[in-house]
Amino acid sequence: MRIEVTFADRVGIAHEILAVLALRRLNVTGVEVDPPHIHIDAPGLDPATLPALGDSLRTVAGVQSVSAIDMLPGTRRRLHLDALLAALPDPVLAVDGAGRVVVANAAAASVAGLPEGRLAGTDLGTLLGDPGLTRDLIEGGFRLANREATLNGQPFLIDVTPIIDVEDTAGGPQGAVLTLFTPSRLGERLDALQNFGEGGFETILGDSPPVRGLKARASRVAAVEAPLLILGETGTGKELVAHACHRASPRADKPFLALNCAAVPENLAESELFGYAPGAFTGAQRGGKPGLLELAHGGTVFLDEIGEMSAYLQAKLLRFLNDGSFRRVGGEREQKVDVRVVSATHRALEAMVAAHAFREDLFYRLNVLTLQVPPLRERGEDILLLARHFIARACAQARRPPCRLTGAAATALLANRWPGNVRQLENVIFRAVTMSDGAFLDAPDLELAGARMAPAEDGVSAPLDEPADWEHAVEGFEGALLRRLYPRFPSSRKLAARLATSHTMIANKLRKYGIPDR
Repeated sequence: MRIEVTFADRVGIAHEILAVLALRRLNVTGVEVDPPHIHIDAPGLDPATLPALGDSLRTVAGVQSVSAIDMLPGTRRRLHLDALLAALPDPVLAVDGAGRVVVANAAAASVAGLPEGRLAGTDLGTLLGDPGLTRDLIEGGFRLANREATLNGQPFLIDVTPIIDVEDTAGGPQGAVLTLFTPSRLGERLDALQNFGEGGFETILGDSPPVRGLKARASRVAAVEAPLLILGETGTGKELVAHACHRASPRADKPFLALNCAAVPENLAESELFGYAPGAFTGAQRGGKPGLLELAHGGTVFLDEIGEMSAYLQAKLLRFLNDGSFRRVGGEREQKVDVRVVSATHRALEAMVAAHAFREDLFYRLNVLTLQVPPLRERGEDILLLARHFIARACAQARRPPCRLTGAAATALLANRWPGNVRQLENVIFRAVTMSDGAFLDAPDLELAGARMAPAEDGVSAPLDEPADWEHAVEGFEGALLRRLYPRFPSSRKLAARLATSHTMIANKLRKYGIPDR
């Protein structure tokens, strides 16, 4: 039975309390003193004799109360700590001031292939295959820069937390807790920091026929375990499509990591993608560094602007696509990972292949599945939908009241060719919202933001009458615009060319507003 005695602290009171139990010939197997409490484990004590024992203990000066408890606080804390360590998916090791393992969780024992008890007392550097690790850890005050180590042949990244006695202000750390992360676990954390939501194809805004066709095709290729090549002009949202395909694939719960091949030099792009071994080059981290392929194990790696990749990296990527294996920069060990490669480019890869600027064999390995993202000028029906979305987001970012487009502004947006596509539209809207203070965005606001207005003689920039609501405003604008322009461009194809949009959309709109097509 276990009891808790509450007392007013004074010198010798714990000894006197234990003496009472000794007089009753009660064996004590555990004592925890934490003033104003003393917790005692006496297996020979039973509930029937507890009241009499309590009366005897209260004769000791300072004893205030005696009560039964189910468990000693130290035992409870240890059980909770064991449960917490067992629940952690990553290997965790606690070491003492000499760098010897004191406690290891079940994940560490599983990776090491040893019982938890067998790990206790093992030198950390010996266990992790790095003899200098223990020395560096102690000399560094149990603080360690990014470092990689191997436990039973598996690579891990080490995170060190010093153990400091807050009451010992003069002394240093008394040891440390080491958490070992696999590269893929770190990749999951990096994925969580990406500026993407959890959504899939619903994040691709638009209801025009080209966008509906893109979503339908993308939903089919997303589930196929094969390389995917996404083609489209700059600013069309290729990375957004790639991420949506990842979220709709069986790899949705694994990392999605991206590398822009045009944004980093060749040597950095190689180390970012494939990682590097310890001492691979001057300035490298001492323990090496995993690349995106290792970090994204089980998930997806998105290679943006693949057409800018150097010939050397093209050859190395081709080998990985063939058998899933690679070597780190400066490394000798072959590694295999399970990663789906999704690539994108705005360049004409077939023409680059013909000009010997891109490897033909790599092109065919990447071009197993293909998606073509339509430019904004081919999805004119989505321009105002996208504009409303960007206005709401820009107003929230600028912390200003919501605003709306005037008829003239809507006309200007639809008349623009948008060579920069959706990205250009977003920038135009953001700048216009930032530059204006009114409740409406007018055409001059867009002009300040860089939108190209249609010629005034076409009547495109003429204002509209005040609408009853948004849908009536759109319909009124569309009907008036088509009726003004149709006499000068008297066919759906000519009118589509004038407005830089698809012939199908113009034909549908002409039928909707009762304008006969010649």
